[in-house]
Amino acid sequence: MAALRLVVVDDHPVVRDGLRGMLGTQPDFAIVGEAATGSEALTVVEAARPDVVLTDLRLPEPSGGALIRLLLERVPTARVLVLTTHDTDSDVLPAVEAGAIGYLLKDAPREELFRAVRAAAKGETVLSPSVAAVLLARVRPGRPAPTTRLSAREREILALVAEGRTNRETAAALFISEATVKTHLLHIYAKLEVPDRASAVSAAHRRGLL
Repeated sequence: MAALRLVVVDDHPVVRDGLRGMLGTQPDFAIVGEAATGSEALTVVEAARPDVVLTDLRLPEPSGGALIRLLLERVPTARVLVLTTHDTDSDVLPAVEAGAIGYLLKDAPREELFRAVRAAAKGETVLSPSVAAVLLARVRPGRPAPTTRLSAREREILALVAEGRTNRETAAALFISEATVKTHLLHIYAKLEVPDRASAVSAAHRRGLL
């Protein structure tokens, strides 16, 4: 099985070095490029055509949502995984709307980062809990803070995910769109305060929700 091709984008050399060293410990990862600015990222990604781009949001221009949009225009098959220190509405929403597949904070444990990269490569959404809460608050304005009470549909989706079904397979089984499945998963992540599918299933089992 071919290694996942990664490009790292961050304007701090120490951060790039740290990510390169950390990601390099995984035999299924191959770093095929890195960049310090938005313009460099566009050039590198277009040339390297990676599976996943790990990028900070605040870079020398272009940056943020504009950079993500341009990256996906240049290489539509790439998955953009945001890795940043910022989790405010003004950072999260433009990034997700621009097409980021995932959004992690830089204080995430390394194993969480590894899982996120692998999930992103498969087209699965991965969010830090605080980011999921921001998105859920926007989807459900005026509602109370997230709880662990899952709706019947969310339980159905989580049960299929626990069986190992992909988003596409889950959508087909429930006769809904793949986009709807992704939206429900975002809600589930926020309610359970977890970053990804595996953590959601584990948390649901612990809390007796499955």
